[in-house]
Amino acid sequence: MKIRSCVGITKPSLLLVHSELPALTFHKTKLTWTSTLRFPSNYERTSGSVTRFHCNVAGRTGASTSVSSSSSKSNTVHLSRKQVKPSSLYSRPSLSNMKKERIANRAKVYEFLRVLGIIPDELDGLELPVTVEVMQERIDFLHNLGLTIEDIDNYPLVLGCSVKKNMIPVLDYLGKLGVRKSTFTEFLRRYPQVLHASVVVDLAPVVKYLQGLDIKPNDIPRVLEKYPEVLGFKLEGTMSTSVAYLVGIGVSRREVGGVLTKYPEILGMRVGRVIKPFVEYLEGLGIPRLAIARLIEKRPHILGFGLEERVKPNLASLLEFNVRKASLPSIVAQYPEIIGIDLKPKLLGQRSLIQSIIDLEPEDFGTVVEKMPQIVSLSNTSMVKHADFLKGCGFSLQQVRSMVVECPQILALNLDIMKLSFDYFQMEMQRPLDDLVAFPAFFTYGLESTIKPRDKIVAKKGFKCSLSWLLNCSDEKFKDRLNYDTIEMEEMETMPSFDMNSLMEPRSDESDSDYEEDSDDEYA
Repeated sequence: MKIRSCVGITKPSLLLVHSELPALTFHKTKLTWTSTLRFPSNYERTSGSVTRFHCNVAGRTGASTSVSSSSSKSNTVHLSRKQVKPSSLYSRPSLSNMKKERIANRAKVYEFLRVLGIIPDELDGLELPVTVEVMQERIDFLHNLGLTIEDIDNYPLVLGCSVKKNMIPVLDYLGKLGVRKSTFTEFLRRYPQVLHASVVVDLAPVVKYLQGLDIKPNDIPRVLEKYPEVLGFKLEGTMSTSVAYLVGIGVSRREVGGVLTKYPEILGMRVGRVIKPFVEYLEGLGIPRLAIARLIEKRPHILGFGLEERVKPNLASLLEFNVRKASLPSIVAQYPEIIGIDLKPKLLGQRSLIQSIIDLEPEDFGTVVEKMPQIVSLSNTSMVKHADFLKGCGFSLQQVRSMVVECPQILALNLDIMKLSFDYFQMEMQRPLDDLVAFPAFFTYGLESTIKPRDKIVAKKGFKCSLSWLLNCSDEKFKDRLNYDTIEMEEMETMPSFDMNSLMEPRSDESDSDYEEDSDDEYA
C-alpha cells in the first residue's frame, strides 16, 4: 500500500492525518520523492519506530514521518540515495574522443600523401578516407588507370572520390558509350572532375544533348575523347549559343553534327569572345560571310586559331614577304591553316630554299605564296626533286624559275605522273618546250581524262592552239570552242586562278558522313 502527502503514527487503533499540509495542485505541482514508502499490510498491529523524512510539495518543504518495522529489514525506508547529476545521463564523452581520433587519422593520411609527393592543402574540408589503407587503395586504382603522382597532385580533389561509389560507375558508363580504355588516362588528365559526376544527373543528359545536335551515337565516344570537358557544360549555356551562331552565319544545319564531331571544342567557345570576333575579322579582310561558313564546315578547327596571338601576326608576316594585301582573302580561303601555324619561320625557310635552287627573287616569292599558299608547308625534298626534274627535261634555270612563279603547283605534283605527261607532250604532241614555259599548268591536268582526248580532237580538226586554249576550260566550254571560227587571244592567255565563289556553293559531298579523322590536305 502507498501513502503520499500524509503523516502517520503507528498506533494499534489510530491513524492521525496532519491537516495542516497544503492541498496538492496538480496543474503546476512539482512533487519530488527520494523514495516510495511501503507499509506492511498489518501495519495496524505492528509496533515500530517513527522515522522522519522530508518531502517537497509545490516547492515547499515539510516534515513527515514514516513507520519502519523492526521485524523485517525489507521494510526499511531508504531515505537517502546518492544524487545523480543530470549531465551524467545525457553527455557522451566518447564524441570528443572520436573527434580527436578523426583528427589524428586525418593527420596520418596527410602525412602519407606528403611522403608520396602530394600536397594535401586543398583537401581541407573534403571528406577523405579515415585510414591510410583506404587512401592507398584509391591511389593504386588511379595508378592502374595510368595517372601518375604528378597527375594526382595537379588535381588532388580526385582523392575525395570513392572507388566503388564514384570512379567505377563513371568509368563503366564511359566504356559502355564506346570510349576506348586506351584513352582513359588522357581523358582523366584533361578532365579529372568527371570522377565526381553522377552518371544519371550529370553525364547522361549531356550525351543525350549531343545526340540532339545530330552527332551520331557512334561518333559520341570520339567527341568525348577529343573534348572530355564537354561533360561539365550546362546544356543551355555556351553549347547552345555557339551552335546557334554558326547556323546564323550560314553553316548548314545538316552539317552541324559533322562540324562538332571534327572539332567539339566549338561547344566550349564563347560567341562574343571567340567565334564572333574571328568571323568578323575574316569578313573585314574581304572573305564573304557565307564563304567563312563553308570554311568552318570543312575545317572547323580554324575557330581555335587565336585571333590576337596567331591570326593577325601571321597576316602581317605575309605582307612582310611581299604578299599583296588584296591577295590575303584568297590565301586564307585556299589554305586556312596558314593563319594558325607558326608562319614567319616557315616563310623565311621556304624563301631561302627556293632562292637557292632556282634563284628566285624575294619579290617573286610573294607571288608564289599568293598562287599556292601551301608552299609554306611543302617538303624541302619535294621541291628539290621537282626542280631537278624540270632541269633534266631541258629547261634552263631561268625557264624553271619562270614556270614556278607562273604555276608553283609544279613543285608539289606527283612526280611519276608529271613524267608521263611530259613524255606524251614530247612524243605525241611534239610541241616546243616554250609552250610548257608559257603554260606550266599543263602538268596539273589529267593525262587520260583531259589532255589526250582533247589533243586528239584538236589534231583531227587541224586546229593550232595554245595549251591554255586547249586545257583551261570546262568540257562544255571546250565543245563551244570547237565551233569557233577563230581562236580568241584572251582565252588563250587565261591562267587558272582561285575563285572565291566556288567556296559559297552548297556542299553535297561529305555531308552526314561517318566520323573520320581529318587529314591535312598539304602537299607531299
